[in-house]
Amino acid sequence: MSDPAATSTTSPPTSPPTGPPAPPLDATDLRLVELLRQDGRRSYTEMARTIGMSVAAVQRRVERLQAEGVILGYTALVDHARLGWAVEAFAELRYTGRTPVEDIVRTASGVPEVQAVHTIAGELDALVQIRARDLSHLHTVIGRLRRAGAVTGTRTLMVLGSWTRT
Repeated sequence: MSDPAATSTTSPPTSPPTGPPAPPLDATDLRLVELLRQDGRRSYTEMARTIGMSVAAVQRRVERLQAEGVILGYTALVDHARLGWAVEAFAELRYTGRTPVEDIVRTASGVPEVQAVHTIAGELDALVQIRARDLSHLHTVIGRLRRAGAVTGTRTLMVLGSWTRT
């Protein structure tokens, strides 16, 4: 059985880009982004045919969108249940005082079953997405999060079904 973190291609958040702002995206850039959101393996040839441009022009635009940080990467969507990670949950985490965001991310991302860490405004400090084999495993993961760092409280929300806009 694979580790759920092994299927991830993302890393902890980075600082926003510095320097002059990127030029605004035109309708063609937005169409290319949408085509790649629908199918990240779509070829330059197919995109060129779809939007009526040359393959070279499409390739230049996609490479520019990557260089400007509009397109951050490509990944495979997997069925976690088929990999043995059938339980998905979100845990709301509260931390002591003014815990730095970096500490929150480091604490939660250090747990392999944590798929994503969202620092949030409001009463809570973070929302973490967790994958586990079963409820007993989820209980263990929540326990590890509770004992990690400066966590003062948690609340767990079980996922019954999902829809995601990629």
